[in-house]
Amino acid sequence: MKLEDTTAQNAFKYSWLLKRMFPFIKPYLVRIIIGFLVALPLGLLDGVTAFALKPYMDYVIGGSELNFSFGGFDFTFTNRQLAFIIPIGVVAFTALQGVLYYINQYICVWTTERITNDIKISLFTRMIGMDSKFFDDNSIGVLSVRYFQDPINASNQFVGQLKTIITTACSAIGLIAVMLYSSWELAIIGVLVLLCAFLPASLLRKRIKKASNANMVIFSKQGTHFIESCSGNRTVTGYNLLKRQDDLYQKYIREAFRVLMSLQKRQIWLSPLMHLISSVGVAVILGCGTFLINRGTLTAGGFASFLASLLLLYKPIKSLSSSITSIQGSFVAISRVFEVFDLESAIQEKPDAKTFDTLKSSIEFKDVTFEYDKDVEVLQNVNLKIAKNEKLAIVGNSGGGKSTLVNLLPRFYDIKSGSLTIDGTDVRDYTLSSLRNNIAIVFQDNYLFSGTIRGNIMMGNPDATQEELDLAVKSAYLTDTLAAMPDGIDTEIGERGVTLSGGQRQRIAIARAILKNAPIIILDEATSALDNESEAAVQQAMDNLMKNRTVFIIAHRLSTIENVDRIAVFNNGRLVELGTHDELMKIENGQFKELYNMQFHKQ
Repeated sequence: MKLEDTTAQNAFKYSWLLKRMFPFIKPYLVRIIIGFLVALPLGLLDGVTAFALKPYMDYVIGGSELNFSFGGFDFTFTNRQLAFIIPIGVVAFTALQGVLYYINQYICVWTTERITNDIKISLFTRMIGMDSKFFDDNSIGVLSVRYFQDPINASNQFVGQLKTIITTACSAIGLIAVMLYSSWELAIIGVLVLLCAFLPASLLRKRIKKASNANMVIFSKQGTHFIESCSGNRTVTGYNLLKRQDDLYQKYIREAFRVLMSLQKRQIWLSPLMHLISSVGVAVILGCGTFLINRGTLTAGGFASFLASLLLLYKPIKSLSSSITSIQGSFVAISRVFEVFDLESAIQEKPDAKTFDTLKSSIEFKDVTFEYDKDVEVLQNVNLKIAKNEKLAIVGNSGGGKSTLVNLLPRFYDIKSGSLTIDGTDVRDYTLSSLRNNIAIVFQDNYLFSGTIRGNIMMGNPDATQEELDLAVKSAYLTDTLAAMPDGIDTEIGERGVTLSGGQRQRIAIARAILKNAPIIILDEATSALDNESEAAVQQAMDNLMKNRTVFIIAHRLSTIENVDRIAVFNNGRLVELGTHDELMKIENGQFKELYNMQFHKQ
């Protein structure tokens, strides 16, 4: 599945999204609830200032006393007392609001980061467990965006904006309560006007989904291009591709800008539209308020309190509109996250799978057919049996299916038809871990991880003893190489081992394979990219690796396979010749003989 083709089709199925997010929210539900409970008074306190205007205008400015009864006691406050009490009360409530805001924000950041981390961990586990075809179809840029950007948008915006929505909703409720207390007639008009101002945000839903998906594709292209430009910097420099790479990156930047602005130009007009609708509402309320004051049903203080509430209400309503727009983007990200979670690897382990202990008799390919893309067969009806401890070389034309054949053994891919058995049992009937534990692979371009040489070799067997490690190093002819390094086996090698030569990288990979001590070895053109001196050292190391093991050698240099037991010749996905070196050389017009003579004639 190509992730850049995903559509986030469940982005507006809110109950489905909440149900899928709940397992990640559940461990932190208590903190989230506390955060939401803090958000309730935090929002309600916004109405305190507006509410305080009514007694301030009616009693302090009006010069009247405030008389009321509470709990059977009568209270009286002069205008001078109120002139002191009301401002102090406003400051006290504001200070309380500040404390609640701090608690609320801390809880929100803590929970969103924990949820984000949990999603990232689960997403990483899901991604690296996918089959090889998945990584063939998806660039590193796409995977990076789906891993780094979507979980952040999914959790941060979801929890954060949900908290904001609750806070602003409570603020709106508190202010509406003040408006109703001041004048229910004007409150009805004000609420209707604000609802009209809020509605346009709902029109952006589909546009947000489309723009978010488009951004994902463009950002993934940017990421891929950036990584390729950095990783291939020598090729870029050597071929004077600086301008090409720069122009292409600028193109992606312009595409991202265009997509962003297409969304922004729709979002930006919301603000002036809301201002216009709100101003019409304020004009209507001013007229109605004047009428009610003149009629004597509304005091000047009540009208001032109402008007302040209405103006303060505009901010949470606008914030609410913006939050709902943002949370729509979060829903799109959540939908995309779970599209990845719902992917199933093409390589599945059977519930009753057996444990593969060690190779006892043979490996057999029987009528094996395989295709990467539908109806494009890479291997066609391959029949091949390899005995225990036999060394089989696989040669043939480029693209003939050599690497594909050995990639079927550890189940990087599964066959289309036929059978592939080890000791008479189909490889699909073994557990993946036990199958792969018994196969060691040395590639043409082995991947070394950032860290030390020790760390890279120990990946073959993390539980190996120091004696076993020393033997692997010696068998891979690394002893002298390590002795010349400043920190020996603990030397840092940089990203992908860039500080090492090709021969050194290959011998580290061979040491890793030796330490794994697997009964089945795959050597995928392990010396084809080396010079003669490096090849000789690596060949000696490989000879040690191959002792008493079943070995598949994909060979480009035919001089390296004269001592194998048999040679399989592939051409366009078919096994065309099979035999010893001498047997194949005796075949008139044979393909191996032709390859051999061509190669040695050139030499």
